[in-house]
Amino acid sequence: MARSSRQKEKLLYLQKIMLEKTDENHALTVGEIKDALAAYGIQTERKALYDDLQILERFGLDICRTRTSTVKYFVGSRDFEVAELKLLVDAIQSSKFITRSKSLRLIKKLEGLVSENDGRLLQREVYVTNRVKTPNEQIYYNVDVIHSAISQNNRISFKYMKWEVDFTGRQKIIKTERHPGKIYVVSPFALCWDDENYYLVAYDSDVEKIKHFRVDKMEKISIIDMERDGSDRFEKFNLAHYAKSVFSMFGGEECNVKLSVDNDLVGVIVDRFGSDVYIIRESETSFFVTVSVVLSPQFYAWLFGLGTKVRIVSPEKAVYEYKTKIQELSAAF
Repeated sequence: MARSSRQKEKLLYLQKIMLEKTDENHALTVGEIKDALAAYGIQTERKALYDDLQILERFGLDICRTRTSTVKYFVGSRDFEVAELKLLVDAIQSSKFITRSKSLRLIKKLEGLVSENDGRLLQREVYVTNRVKTPNEQIYYNVDVIHSAISQNNRISFKYMKWEVDFTGRQKIIKTERHPGKIYVVSPFALCWDDENYYLVAYDSDVEKIKHFRVDKMEKISIIDMERDGSDRFEKFNLAHYAKSVFSMFGGEECNVKLSVDNDLVGVIVDRFGSDVYIIRESETSFFVTVSVVLSPQFYAWLFGLGTKVRIVSPEKAVYEYKTKIQELSAAF
């Protein structure tokens, strides 16, 4: 009875062995496969193994053979190539909104999609350890709740937090409510990943405006039994344009700004605004470009980092604000 039960499990364990132990650089002979099955308490004959491998191949497993002094077997193609999984691992590692512990768990799961040997190529914990990561473990599940609310056409409620310095007792940085006691209620429409942070783009019915919120600063998110509002505002809403113009989600007045740019910085403009921007020749060494931006501290900081190679031409308000900020910085030293 016990032997019969184990024999019924043989194909499952055989598939497990082939997926975990083999790849194009690590193949197994029938004898080695037989020994691996024996380690699970399953005995089999060589002839039966040949039949079992053929069954797995007909089932869809890419069983490949290599012939040298003996025939060896390995799994060839899989759902994900190692190079593709490396891209996913790099994305997880660079995502500031995913906590360190969650990053390691996700990478461990990705390792299970390839052989044990290839899985070791994905183990780059040192990069995860040394990156800045959010301490908010809940963000991973907050994203899922927001997606559910969008698919169900419901609004959400949440508390919005901010960082403050606590000088009472031991000085430390703490998270507190941005508006104590306030429960935000908005209609979620999209999630945007910008500058290694996750943002919710939503419609606030109280002020009839599209707003954005850092997801790692949202707490106690709940789906409420109210249909979303503001659908008409999102009919022609361009999320990519919104992300580019808002500049890492700092608030401010959105307007068209005309810039004078040195030719050697055209790549910087393309990286920030895309290759579809319209440029006009200014001189042999520079060009004009008009872009939609939010006049925010982040925009002026980006501009300052480019030195004299990018200059604001208009509107006058942007020119004045930028000059004022430079003077304030100069006066501080």
